[in-house]
Amino acid sequence: MPLPSRQGLYDPAFEHDACGLGFVATLSGNPTHEIVKQGLEILANLTHRGAAGCDPCTGDGAGVLLQLPHEFYRAELATEGIELPGPGDYAVAMCFFSRDPSKCRHQQAILEAAVMHHGQRVIGWRTVPFDGSALGPIARDTQPSIRQLFIGRNCSAEKFERVLYIIRKRAGRSANSDEFYICSLSSRTVVYKGLMLAEQVGAFYSDLSDARTVSKLCLVHSRFSTNTFPTWERAHPYRLIAHNGEINTLRGNSAWMSAREALLKSDFFKGAIEDFKPIIRAGGSDSAALDNVVDFLLASGRSLPHVMMMLVPEAWALDKEMSEEKKGFYEYHGCLVEPWDGPAALCFTDGQLIGATLDRNGLRPAKWVQTSDGLVVLASEFGVLDIEPSRVIAKGRLQPGKMFLVDTVAGKVVSDTDIKKQVATQKPYASWVAENKIVLSALEDVPSLYTIPHDELGRLQQAFGYTDEDLKIILGPMAVAGEEPVGSMGIDIPLAVLSEKPQLLFRYFKQHFAQVTNPPIDPLREEIVMSLVSCVGGEGNLLEETPRQGRMLELPHPFLTQDDLSKLRKNLFPDFQSATIPMHFKAEGDPERNLYDALEELCRAASRAIADGASILILTDRNIDERHAPIPSVLATAAVHHHLIREGTRVRAGIVLETGEPREVGHLALLIGFGAGAVNPYLAFETIATMCRDKLLPGDPTPVQASAKYVKALKKGLLKIMSKM
Repeated sequence: MPLPSRQGLYDPAFEHDACGLGFVATLSGNPTHEIVKQGLEILANLTHRGAAGCDPCTGDGAGVLLQLPHEFYRAELATEGIELPGPGDYAVAMCFFSRDPSKCRHQQAILEAAVMHHGQRVIGWRTVPFDGSALGPIARDTQPSIRQLFIGRNCSAEKFERVLYIIRKRAGRSANSDEFYICSLSSRTVVYKGLMLAEQVGAFYSDLSDARTVSKLCLVHSRFSTNTFPTWERAHPYRLIAHNGEINTLRGNSAWMSAREALLKSDFFKGAIEDFKPIIRAGGSDSAALDNVVDFLLASGRSLPHVMMMLVPEAWALDKEMSEEKKGFYEYHGCLVEPWDGPAALCFTDGQLIGATLDRNGLRPAKWVQTSDGLVVLASEFGVLDIEPSRVIAKGRLQPGKMFLVDTVAGKVVSDTDIKKQVATQKPYASWVAENKIVLSALEDVPSLYTIPHDELGRLQQAFGYTDEDLKIILGPMAVAGEEPVGSMGIDIPLAVLSEKPQLLFRYFKQHFAQVTNPPIDPLREEIVMSLVSCVGGEGNLLEETPRQGRMLELPHPFLTQDDLSKLRKNLFPDFQSATIPMHFKAEGDPERNLYDALEELCRAASRAIADGASILILTDRNIDERHAPIPSVLATAAVHHHLIREGTRVRAGIVLETGEPREVGHLALLIGFGAGAVNPYLAFETIATMCRDKLLPGDPTPVQASAKYVKALKKGLLKIMSKM
């Protein structure tokens, strides 16, 4: 079901989920239908966490994920004269196709072609039986054709799941249609879901009420879509995860994942990598995007706990009790991929392991119970199953950043400590980081060679639009108190787009806040989950794990003084070079044409620098004069950032700004948000130093003291902005 196009206040990019989720699993050796029944009961008891629209009989979406019920499928296909291989020797694709018969046949042919292209065997199709009377009118009107394809294995069992991933990605790329969606394609699991209320799932899918449908686990989800349009494919569970909350870092996560696609290489996937792109399917919700990335990283050969630790890390930087091995794991993987921060409670399964984790903020509930007869239940709340208290041997709630894991093969619950120790010590991540990481403070001090004469300072301030208010109300208080100046919440000046006065480009932007009713984080009392540490430099292939991928420059925060920037220019290692690129345009002639040409030359210069081996690009506007005007720093940053993404070289180098334009916290935050890894606001520092020498600041601080206070104010201001996003 396609989403509406962008219109009015609606934008498909703002699709978020907030829901009820849970799972039930058994530690005994045999799959049972009782687990499926209990999963449906949990789902029904989470109805209040889902939602319905103007049609009260059509929900935002609900579904279940369970292990393949082999005996059930074998008997069902036997009635059609199809013989099914043994467990593990086949896979099931649960598909949503077009209801138009001709389109549906074409989509089936696309999937069959992908199966044969990758050397596997088409066993046969099955139409999934359903009871349409269980649905509401809107769900019935948009219901897809629901079909299952059974695929025979012609490769080793170890490779089968990865081959199935390739098949699904190739088919999706070939179909390129909103009416083609594969809910699941696995030799272990199958997903039954749809645009329905939680209690309608069992009634709609008759497979789920058949006593032969057995499983050792059942993952369930009832969706509450936030400011979004519910569709059949957006119901959870997805192929590997179910999610309650929202991913508030989604834009950055998606953009950087797109940037990394150009560096992907794999001996296993070979040319099929082109079928993976884009890794994150356009038009999906935040939960779907996260599932896409989990899916991809799992196919890369990592274990599911490993992937979840990469994407949803603990708050590790200030944890004094955490082992060095685990810290090394998180620090190393921080060089590969950004955290997907919520608030988020996530359940996940690969058909053998099933578990849950909270993001480091811990603002979504997840509670669990284990019984004496081997039943394990986790859900958004207690009471989703009626369990006698005498059977309970352990219970608790998931802590921020912690993981709860059930191994249905070994028949045991694996503690957070054990699973993370196993993952963190499988490779010497801590040693790799220690050997390759470059720390700014460890570099030899190099005093800045740049000085601005007093008479030149005024000219530069005028060129960059400084006002008396900037000096007296913004920079002065920041340099004295180490705090942002206090002002009213209202803004009584015209919007930049309506103002008759020249405006900095920064003023055309407003802060983007979290979409749902999440309380802002207190960056002081909750500092353990906040960090300004920034890593700058080139990245590697996300499908590999090598010591070289830890070769990054670590900055304690993204604000550089002139001396810090001199260190980067002078003291970098032979394999970690910087290149300085001017960002200005000719002031004479047609300014619009000159600016456009200068931006194109800036982008070409960035490409040349990366081709010559630069790991850091320093964009500078220090060289402006009466004939050359500065390119607005946020425009230059965004232009280079997106040019390199389109070119496929963005992750090979970090971007550092040396600019006289920014002075407020919001200015610096914008530059970082548009792609800068660090910023040196040199004119702000020079202005503060001059104010100190001219005795214009209370207390007569030295330039060094005032600059340190200014950096402190920037850090606190950036944390405040981050806490509300």
